Amino acid sequence: MRIGIAADHGGFALKQHIVHQLETQRFQVVDFGALEFDPTDDYPDFVFPLAQAVANGEVSRGVAVCGSGVGACIAANKVPGVRACLILDYYSAHQGVEHDDLNLICLGGEILGNALAWDLVNAFLHANYTGEERHQRRLDKITAFERQFLPDAKAGIH
Repeated sequence: MRIGIAADHGGFALKQHIVHQLETQRFQVVDFGALEFDPTDDYPDFVFPLAQAVANGEVSRGVAVCGSGVGACIAANKVPGVRACLILDYYSAHQGVEHDDLNLICLGGEILGNALAWDLVNAFLHANYTGEERHQRRLDKITAFERQFLPDAKAGIH
């Protein structure tokens, strides 16, 4: 599985840990930056390209990390076809995929430890969308709403 990852300075250290874990588990990692620690960088510069790659199918799923995970989540969800969520617990990490077809997980580099963050990423990556009628019906409503405001958007919308 090809996984995209991005982080600003607030998530840089955690991103490095997650990249190492992903590579150890033989995932193919596409790093959208930051590639070095810079305390003046901005999460949208890294999260937008990651989210576009998720929406376009260039990567299977994405991991975005900023200080709290909130800004990364807001930015990622601006891209049509992205279903990103700030994840802080194991249940939401897998249930978000199973019920809501979550395709980009957002984490807080300043609030999560390495072990918990990896557990969340691992749960996210190993979960599968169930495709149950009730879940698909809800996703279809979200997609229809999204199309209403972005009529020319093609990327990642089913």
